[in-house]
Amino acid sequence: MLAARGAGAALRRALLHGAGSRRGGAATAGDGGTGGGAGSLRGGAALGCVRRSRPGSAPPGGGGLFPGQEAVAVRVRFGAAGRGGGEVKGGQPLPSSTDQPPARCPRRRPQHVVDLRSDTVTQPGPAMRSAMARANVGDDDYGEDPTVNELQQLAARILGMEAALFVPTATMANLIAVMCHCQRRGAQLLLGAQAHLHVYEHGGAAQVAGVHSQALPDLPDGTLDLEQLELAIREAHGSRYHPRPELICLENTHSSAGGRALPLTYLQQVRLLAERYGLRVHMDGARLMNAAVAQDVEPARIAQHCDSVSLCFSKGLGAPAGAVLAGRRAFVAEAWRVRKLLGGGMRQVGVLAAAARIGLEQAEEMLRRDHDNARRFAQGIKELNSPLCSVSLAAVETNIVMVEVKGLPPAELCTHLQAVSEEELAETGCTVSVLLFPWSECTVRAVWHCDVSSRDTELALNKLSFVARKCQEKLAQGRGPSPRGTGEH
Repeated sequence: MLAARGAGAALRRALLHGAGSRRGGAATAGDGGTGGGAGSLRGGAALGCVRRSRPGSAPPGGGGLFPGQEAVAVRVRFGAAGRGGGEVKGGQPLPSSTDQPPARCPRRRPQHVVDLRSDTVTQPGPAMRSAMARANVGDDDYGEDPTVNELQQLAARILGMEAALFVPTATMANLIAVMCHCQRRGAQLLLGAQAHLHVYEHGGAAQVAGVHSQALPDLPDGTLDLEQLELAIREAHGSRYHPRPELICLENTHSSAGGRALPLTYLQQVRLLAERYGLRVHMDGARLMNAAVAQDVEPARIAQHCDSVSLCFSKGLGAPAGAVLAGRRAFVAEAWRVRKLLGGGMRQVGVLAAAARIGLEQAEEMLRRDHDNARRFAQGIKELNSPLCSVSLAAVETNIVMVEVKGLPPAELCTHLQAVSEEELAETGCTVSVLLFPWSECTVRAVWHCDVSSRDTELALNKLSFVARKCQEKLAQGRGPSPRGTGEH
């Protein structure tokens, strides 16, 4: 028994003094510990990571795992060093190799981190946290949370709708809208082939709602060709062989088009077309407030052309979670039932609604600054005049910049921008880790949000300039595009 107690105490000491924290057999990287910063567990996994810092804050003091699918470069080693396990990128394991050296741990931590992967990575600010702490709450599933009720009324007024419903996510809001508008199984919705609802929401329209999606080609500005749209409606209208079209879904701003705001005249034309054939129109307005700021109009001016609209609070508005779905009162009453069906009914959720309200109240000033910073970054790339990367200034309307990359894979450019080195410190006087998202085979995406300042934007530009210059030097020397030292993470 004494021996067992001694072994237990030794195990507790080992866990307490280890470099990483163990969660489900994984050790996350910390400042100390074995291997220069990565925690280690036998038979477990060591995760090498970098943590974001808020603008103006001190350099990050510990490791942290990038959240969700938008992680740029997370290295995972399974088992002991030199044994099994390949590298994992974007959730897809590569073939393991016994002679492959383990990923190097950081020699130098970045002095500053600029996270431009998405506007979903924001942290609640002091005003938002204070509002959350002071929120009056009740059981929202009974309709008794006063803070939620106030938010729903405010959102409905801003969007020019009769009523609104608070839901956990914009993905759920879109699915609820589809289920409310298309209650006949096998109905058809028409939308763009690159629409978020079609590509990135797990096929919920088909999988859950039993609705067929007719995907049409997106134009570069995020719109649909109206002649093609009408042709698709006419072909199915009255046919005994086609699903019956009942809903048109638009995305505004359009993320895959680089945050383009849909023109108001286009929205009006879609509305007239829908009325002609008896269809409804739903707008995925996850970034609708960005569109309103870019076009300098009230959000209701945009939403008036739709039967329903969703609005996300956890993107540009900076709240930790939540969205609203707005429309007519009868529609929202039905949406409440579907929300319950999908498991979206919540209880004392006023703490989240309070944060969302702060985001709405601060939206115009905050988003305008984001748009200015995104424009400044795009202009800087244009002035850089590098063969490595280019950007269309005309396409930068809101907070998203799509950068075209030539000469190396976008994921490799993201790795170089994230990495820091002694060479960078010697040449620029600081080390900056810039996180971008490799969007496609030739494009990386940068998204501005409330945690990225004008100084962060300049630092990101300087880092891109440094990486582009080093890549060109290596290319000229015939040694490939990788800048020296960027293998260090």
